[in-house]
Formats: sequence, structure tokens, C-alpha cells
Amino acid sequence: MHTAIVHVALHTPAHSGVGDLLSYASERPLAPGTLVRVPLGKREVLGVVWDADEATGELPDGATLRAIAGVLEGVAPLDMPWRRLVAFAARYYQRALGEVALAALPPQLRDLQPEQLARRLRRPALAAGDSQDAIQNIALTAEQESARARISSENGPFLLFGSTGSGKTEVYLRCVQEVLEADPEGAFPTQALVMVPEINLTPQLEERFVSRFAPRFGPGAVVSLHSGMTNPQRLKSWLAAHNGTARIVLGTRMAVFASLPGLKLIVVDEEHDPSYKQQEGARYSARDLAIWRGREQGAKVLLGSATPSLESWHASRPPTPEDPEGGRYVRLHMPSRIGAGALARVRRVDMNQQPRRAVFSAPLLQAITERVARGEQSMVLLNRRGYAPVLHCVDCGWKSDCPHCSAHQVFHKTDRTLRCHHCGYTVRVPFHCPTCGSPDIHPMGRGTEQLEEELAALLRNVQRPDRNPARIARIDADTTKAKGALEAQLAQVHSGEVDVLVGTQMIAKGHDFRRITLVAAVQPDGALFSSDFRAPERLFALLMQAAGRAGRDAAYMAAQGTPCEMWVQSFHPQHAVYEALRKHDYEAFAAQQLKEREEAAMPPFAYQALVRADARTQEVAQGFLRAATAAAHAADLPGLEVVTLFPPVPLTIQRVANVERAQMLMESGSRAALQRFLVAWQPVLQTTRSQPEHKGVVRWLVDVDPLTI
Repeated sequence: MHTAIVHVALHTPAHSGVGDLLSYASERPLAPGTLVRVPLGKREVLGVVWDADEATGELPDGATLRAIAGVLEGVAPLDMPWRRLVAFAARYYQRALGEVALAALPPQLRDLQPEQLARRLRRPALAAGDSQDAIQNIALTAEQESARARISSENGPFLLFGSTGSGKTEVYLRCVQEVLEADPEGAFPTQALVMVPEINLTPQLEERFVSRFAPRFGPGAVVSLHSGMTNPQRLKSWLAAHNGTARIVLGTRMAVFASLPGLKLIVVDEEHDPSYKQQEGARYSARDLAIWRGREQGAKVLLGSATPSLESWHASRPPTPEDPEGGRYVRLHMPSRIGAGALARVRRVDMNQQPRRAVFSAPLLQAITERVARGEQSMVLLNRRGYAPVLHCVDCGWKSDCPHCSAHQVFHKTDRTLRCHHCGYTVRVPFHCPTCGSPDIHPMGRGTEQLEEELAALLRNVQRPDRNPARIARIDADTTKAKGALEAQLAQVHSGEVDVLVGTQMIAKGHDFRRITLVAAVQPDGALFSSDFRAPERLFALLMQAAGRAGRDAAYMAAQGTPCEMWVQSFHPQHAVYEALRKHDYEAFAAQQLKEREEAAMPPFAYQALVRADARTQEVAQGFLRAATAAAHAADLPGLEVVTLFPPVPLTIQRVANVERAQMLMESGSRAALQRFLVAWQPVLQTTRSQPEHKGVVRWLVDVDPLTI
């Protein structure tokens, strides 16, 4: 009997030493990319047939290859561009091939038996047809048309640098339309992938895309892919993209791995957002993979932001006499807001001149009061949820520390709990100090919950134009846990039922609030003195994005007759970040930051990776990293001569869920040298971990191009 040998990528445990591919026997040859179920130990798991030497014929005497259990019929093999993307991501981010491949597939595919999948495939899906209905387009401004024309005629990748409210989404819609209306060159119709940084931005974007494209391409032409969907929903969307029924996929970072055989355009909205970097498992950057995928698959890539990441800004630098080549991205600029609406006027309040412990300065409170009285909306930003960061005993100094983490438990007044935002440990608020018994325990610091309460007290006598009292709402991770809660709260804001919106950064970006005329950041100073060199960049982006929520409707602003404003309360109002914000001068801010980075040899002028070790004690975690470093030097690993290995240190929050965490940084001026070193170091790390003196190490991981250090 002739038996084919097939090589299958499986989700084997990280660092298990099993290898990337396992060989199985098959009654017939299977094309690379075929989805199969195979035995692994005592389990049966999903795998992907991979490219390898497809040897066929008689098995050698004594061979004990196990047979494939079943093929997922009805699902076309995953194509070569998808497999190349997965292989590159696994190689670059130092993870197992099967781990990346299987994580990129919908979870339900792993659980369904072939016959269950066959039943699922027989269900009718929403068709994506080709009606002749014309797409109802909005007229483009001169800036939008210029950007669209260049994207259409040049190869890119493109960085669309457009101020908040400049109409970047309309440019995305037009570019997607051009791609979809192009003649398909292969077996699949052309497809587009549009990514947003957070789940809460997906519904409003989906609404715009469906209303624009469903009449022309059918109700099934637009699908979403993100972790907030149920497993059946994700499978349905994934299959529609994979078989070409879906023409547009909207999603978060996971969508970069969607199977899109007809892919011709990738849009990455708010490309600067750190949410595009995965922080668990394979720590990939979806933005960077989008650039790679576009080049490999012949798809145009469009990055968009009002505050681009410094990496993308540097990569899109124009040629100069000193730098004749310039960057590899094409920079497109849209500085004007649609309808000639002005950007928010930035007003800084020096909190050193305000009463001690004041949360809202008198001028800011007066400005909010005036807006409520005129029927306008205000937004107050505080990037810390909960009622207070910590409970504190006045008598003995006790603080509500988490017993399992080196962090405080946050006081949540609504349900009277102390909750750790790192490990999830939750207890009821004590009636007296657990240490000394004193009843005099008080909240220290402020979170959005307390801010909402204090603002309600301060505005209790303020009336709207209809004589009703001011209405305040809060949007953060605590108020949006229930399914549909976020959509319901946003709808209230859009309909004018809310006068003052209090929230974290999740309300600061992407939302098109039409009646907000004032935005206030009440405690932004913490990021100015962070040990993270990216903190000023993140703060500037957050405040610029928040400012962009104000005054988005030029006609409304003209009717109201007052300018939109961004208020910043600070103890350091003259700081360079706030100076640049006052002028809305991203370019000057970026130039200053890049100059500092270049002088300090920091990204984007150098390349970094972190190795992190988790163990029962800090000594064991750091000991493992020191031993692995010594072994790397002893072996004189390739690339080591141009890679700097820094000593291991504890993480900022060094203990989470009773596990101690240490990390060490690697840096090099050569990305290739850093990659060569990491590849050679992997087996050294595995060997070091297996030694008896390091058995206390729970896990270790590599983070390439880390965003937080």
C-alpha cells in the first residue's frame, strides 16, 4: 500500500523541543495548507499541512508514523502567502511555527470534528453579490482627493498623516472602493483588510462600511474579526474571508492573520496605538506584520494617524541632501479639518496656583458649567479606572496591597470591593484597618469612578437649557463589561442625553462625537516622568487624540458661537509636551523626540528585544537570565559582537499572582545581527532552563521590538 507522508504544524507547547513540524501518514497526498485533525499523545488536535519534502511511497520498515485522523473537507487549503506570513511571524518573534499558525485560526476550528464542520458549511451564508447599485459617495476635499490619487497611482506603503477630523476614514472608504471595483486578477475577487486598535471602535466603523458597500456588494460583503465576538461568529467571519465571500474584513490586531486570498489593500487606522502589539504568547506587532504582508502579497498598505508612531514618522521622512534616499514610506498630509472646523484651543491650568487637593480648578469648572448651560457636551479624561488607586489607614499607614502582586488593590466604590487589576484578586472593603483595627481608612488618589461622583456633586445645581439637571456618564472598562453596554452608552452620548462624559483612554480616540465642545485632561502629569522612554510620545498622542474629540461638527460650532477647547491641568504646564500640544505641532514634537532618541541610540535608531523570566523568587528569575547570558558569551554566539546585553532587573510590577518577574534588555544597531543572535540563543536558553538549579523558573519568553520596558 502506498502511503503519503505529510508534515503538519501543530500547537505544541512553547519550548517543548518537539519541533515545528510532525510527520504523519496519509492515505493520499495532501496539499500544503490543508486543515487536518491528527493524534497527538492521547488527544486529537487540529493541524495545518505544511510545506516540506513531500516524500511519498512505502514507509520504511519498522516506521511508526501515526495516521491522520481526518481532513476538514470543504475548507480550501490555506494559501502560500498566508503560510509565508505565519512562518515569518514565528521566525521574527521567536515562537514555534505551529503556535502562531494555530493561534491565527478561529478557536472553533480546533474543537469541531470534520462532520460538525461539514454541517456548519452547509448552512446558508449571507451572499456577497455584485449588484449594479451605485455607491453613494461623499464629495472629497482637495486634500482627500490628493491623498486618494497618490495612493491609487503609487506603490507605498503610505503614512496618511491627517489631523483629527480631517476625513481619514473617507479616504479609507474610497481606497477600499477602488480595490473592490477593480477586475479580479485571479480565482478570487479582490479583498481589503481594515484594522482598528480596539474592539470598541469596530461597531461604528462596521456601520459606515456596511451602509456604503452592502447595497453594491451584498449584505455579506463586510465582516468583523475580533476577540469580542463569540466563537461561532468568528468562525463564520473567518470562513467568509477565506472563501472570498467577504470582500472587506474589519478587525483588531488578530485580523492581520485573516486568510484573504484576494487581498489587495490593508488599512491600519490609528497606527500609532500600542494595542497593535500583542502582549501575550507570540508578541507580534500587527502594524509591522501588515507592512510585511502587503509587500509579500502585492497589497497596498495604508497607515493612518493624527499622531503617527515615531517609527512610522521616521520611516516616512522625505529625502534631504544629507539623507537623499529618505524613508521607505510615502507620507501624505491632510492638515485641514473637514468643514474648516478649527482645532481645539489648548488652555493650560497651573495646578500649583490652585487650592491644595483641588481636582477641578475653578476656571475649568466654570467652563464646564457654561457648556452644560448652553446644551453643549464636555469630556473629562482620567486614565485610571476605579474609585481610588489605594485605600490607606491614617493611623498605621496600611495600604490595600494585593497579597499576590507587588501592586495595590484598587478601591471600587460601586460594589464596595478592592480589586487587583493585575491578577483579578477581589475582596470586600474592610470596615476597619486589617493591621491596627482603626476605622479611619480613606481612599488615596482618584479614579474615574470618584471623578464622576465629585463632578456630580459640583454640578448638582447646574441646569441644562431644558431646566433639567446636568447628566454625567462614565465609560471605562468597569462600566462596559456587559455585552452591548458600550454601544448603549455611546448612543446616549451621540443622542445628547449626556452632558459630561467621564472616562479613560477608551473614549479619547476614534469616536465621532458631534456635540462635544470641551475636553479636559485632569491628571496627565504622571507620564512626564516615567522610566519608559516612550511615555512622552504616548501622552502627547493621547492628549492630541482627546483634543480631536472636540469641535468635530463645524456647523454646530458655528451655531453655538464658541470655540472648542482642550483644558490641561498640570503642575508642569510649561513642559515641552504641553507646549507642542498648545500649538498642535506634532512635527516639532516628533523632531525633538527623534533627536533625543538618535543621541541616545534608542528606537527607531536601534533595535531591541527583551527576555523575561518568571519564577517563584526574584533571585531564581534573575539567576536564570544571568546564567543564560554567561552561556551566550561562552559560546560566542553569532551577532553577539554587535549586540549589547544589559543586566537583568525586576519588572516595574515585579510580582503578579505570586510569580516574580525579571527581564533583561538586548540592543543592537543591526536588526539582522539581533535576529541572528536570538535564533542562536534559543537553544542555549532551553538548555539553561533544563538545568537543576533553574527548575524554579516557571516560564521564559522573548519579546522582539518591545513597546514597554
